[in-house]
Order: sequence, then C-alpha cells, then structure tokens
Amino acid sequence: MYDLIVITGPTATGKTALGVALAKLLDGEIISADSMQVYRGMDIGTAKPTAGEMDGVPHHMLDVADPAQRFSAAKYASMAAACAESIAARGRQGIVVGGTGLYIDGLIRGTDYAAAPSDPDVRRAIEEEYDALGGEAFRQKLAAVDPERAAALHPRDKKRLVRAWEVYALTGKPISWHDRQSQLARPRYGAYTVALDFARREVLYDRIERRARAMFDAGLVEEVRRLLEAGVGPDATAMQAIGYKEVAAYLAGACTLDQAVSQVCQASRRYAKRQLTWLRGRPEVRWLRWQAEPDRAALEAAAQAVADGFRQKLPSLPAGF
Repeated sequence: MYDLIVITGPTATGKTALGVALAKLLDGEIISADSMQVYRGMDIGTAKPTAGEMDGVPHHMLDVADPAQRFSAAKYASMAAACAESIAARGRQGIVVGGTGLYIDGLIRGTDYAAAPSDPDVRRAIEEEYDALGGEAFRQKLAAVDPERAAALHPRDKKRLVRAWEVYALTGKPISWHDRQSQLARPRYGAYTVALDFARREVLYDRIERRARAMFDAGLVEEVRRLLEAGVGPDATAMQAIGYKEVAAYLAGACTLDQAVSQVCQASRRYAKRQLTWLRGRPEVRWLRWQAEPDRAALEAAAQAVADGFRQKLPSLPAGF
C-alpha cells in the first residue's frame, strides 16, 4: 500500500478541489506542496485555499513562514514529513496537493539537500552573473547543462537557479544528478502520484488568464502593498512569486496596471508549460485530463477514480473526465 497520495499538475488545473473531494472519500488530510502558500499574508496571489474551499478538510503547511524570510525546500521537507507522520498516527490518509515539484520530491524522497558542496565565494560570483544576465538568460544557460532542473525552475527563482549552477561549478555534475543519487536510496514514503491537465491546452490557458485577472479584482494590489509596507522587500524570495513581483513593479511606477496584469498572465502560462515539461519526464505519474472545466460531478467521479486507483495500485487512470 502507498503511504501518500500526491495530486499535482500545472497552476489552475483544479488540484485543490480534487484534493478536498478525495480527502472526503478517504478520511484524509491535505499537506500543501506550494512554495509560496507557506508564507503568511500571501493569500490572493498564491490562490491559497479559503475556508470555504477547504470545506472542513484539515490543511497543513499553509502560513508557516514569514514572507520576509527565506524558506528552503529542505525546511519544507522536514516540516511536511512531520505533518505526514502526525496524520498517519491519527489513522488518516495524507494527501499532498500542490505544484512545486522540488518540494514534493523532498518530502517523498527524503532528499539530502546538504549532500552537494557549497562555497560562499563561488555563490556570490554566480549571483552577480545572474544579476548581469537576467533570470531567463541565466535559466537558459543552466538548461544547457541541466535541462531537468532548469525546466523545474522559474527564471525569477534566483536562489535555486544560483544553487543549481553552484553545484555544477563545484562538482562538474548537475544538481539533478546529485538528486538522483539520493533517489537511489529507498524513498521515505511510497506515493501514488496523479498529475492534472486539460485535454485541450486552450482551456488551461483560459483558466489561467481568468484566475490571474480575478486575483487583481480580489485585491492583489492591496495585498502586495501591505506586504511592502510591512517591510517585505521587493528582493525577498516571497516577492519573486508570480503576481507579487509584477505588482511590486507597478507600485514602484515601473509599469502600468494593465501591463502588470498582462505580465502576470504571460508568466503564469509559461510557468504552466514548465510544470508540464517537468511532469512528463516522471514515469511514476498517472495523468488525469479534464475534457472540459470540471463541475461537481466530474470532480466527484475523478476523486472516486483516484481513490480506487490508490486502493488497487492501478498503474493508470481513466482517459478523462
């Protein structure tokens, strides 16, 4: 029997709703695997589930970090593992829900993030190079030696991009190679992994754009302003999240509001592409593709299919819902 169920996939594919429906079937609790939902006060731009969306299902790993501080994948893995153990001790089913692949891997695999070497002087030089080249150009440079890790990272994820190049510079091997060495060891948990997508790409992109615009209508600008006024600097890791960086630039007078909205939509689509690219290279993933925007009936049918697949250890799921 698998220990955990993982519901992952690109942004705006219905992970939260499916996770909640599944938890109700399996007496489960949800462990969020979103690198930005860990931050307090970042609710609108991260699409953090509301109390209504949680529908009484316990959620863990939300609001566990101060947005002015860095929160590492290693810290996430340690805290999330404690949540998983507590859930299991209560006889309930742990369900990991989110789209941050590095966090999911760290939790499931028990990745030893300290295994690869580090050098502060080398890191500073790489940080300067990142600043000189810009995020996308630096990510493309990383892709030439480590396409797997580059596909998993956003161009603005300076910390992890720099770390990936630091490991390569010091060892001559990409950080994804080092991760695979960790993965050769027995995983900390068994996982039944399901990735969500849409049968037609235009449906996904339309959902992404509508979600992005709805965030602005819901008060994203005010949320970012409050964070800045509270002392969260525009260079903080939390402020590199899609939506927050663009709005911070707007508030600084670097672009118009319409431009910020357009940039958020574009960045969200690109992020979804990278998430899909990363997931397609994962043989353990079982795909669940929506034929159209999922209504309540589709969500319930999909949740039942995942529950059955988990119980029976099925290698694949029905073609679509």
